[in-house]
Amino acid sequence: MPDQVSELAKLGRALAPSDRERLVDQLLESLNEPAAAELNAAWEIEIERRLAEYDRGDVQAVDAEEVFAKARRIAQ
Repeated sequence: MPDQVSELAKLGRALAPSDRERLVDQLLESLNEPAAAELNAAWEIEIERRLAEYDRGDVQAVDAEEVFAKARRIAQ
């Protein structure tokens, strides 16, 4: 009986690099589906919390260029 994983790997190596990358991404994603669903749910809650803070006026938006400039200063 042929080794199915070895056969799939052989077929995968014959793909173009961009297709191999897509395949790897899809396989890794399939391994992390339960964790990804949990993480996505947590992010949805966090997004709603942050939007509510902003809507209430509890926080103010900061221009992205200002944030990036500060990050560059910190990284130096």
